[in-house]
Amino acid sequence: MFDQSKIVLASNSPRRKELISLTGWIFSTSPADIDETPRSGEAPENYVTRLAKEKAAACRNEGLELILAADTIVVDANQIMGKPLNEEESRRMLVQLRGHTHQVMTAVVLFDSGTGRLEEELCLTHVPMRTYSDAEIDTYIASGDPFDKAGAYAIQHSGFHPVASFHGCFASVMGLPLCHVKRMAKSFEKPVADSMVTECQRINQYTCSIFQQVAHGAEIG
Repeated sequence: MFDQSKIVLASNSPRRKELISLTGWIFSTSPADIDETPRSGEAPENYVTRLAKEKAAACRNEGLELILAADTIVVDANQIMGKPLNEEESRRMLVQLRGHTHQVMTAVVLFDSGTGRLEEELCLTHVPMRTYSDAEIDTYIASGDPFDKAGAYAIQHSGFHPVASFHGCFASVMGLPLCHVKRMAKSFEKPVADSMVTECQRINQYTCSIFQQVAHGAEIG
């Protein structure tokens, strides 16, 4: 059994660190260095789940710790869109996503390194992009924000605000679906702060319409 006082976040993402802090858990970070190359014919949902599991395994050590690992991908017409390598790739991605709905998939794994027990969830969120202009794309790319983001955008960016009429899990698109994490943590008897849902909505300036459904077991994102 893991030490209840310890949890390791297998990521160095500022967004995931901000979100996990809302659970009230004391945590350390241990970024996982894995090969993220998709396998031939691998479905997006299988790919993102495999990466989350491999991140958790890569962080395993001799301590009895609970490891939280996650991976997030942007999928458009069954095409996985990773992080852009340059301005040209950022522009191509943003143009492709403009004006229609794509999917964001975040796989989350909780792994007890002492017993080997593993729980996993996949949060699939439909994301409708607004019809932003070419000039807005150029301004956003010039900010440098797209380069470490899957799909070349951040849903929470206040200047670009790329998403319109969104009703899913905002935190999942940022990289960590907290209500799904809470649901998984319950099976490990690891409670989260009572304020988590309220704080998640406050920092994201977003009114979530699905958190109660997720809490009651709904497979939605």
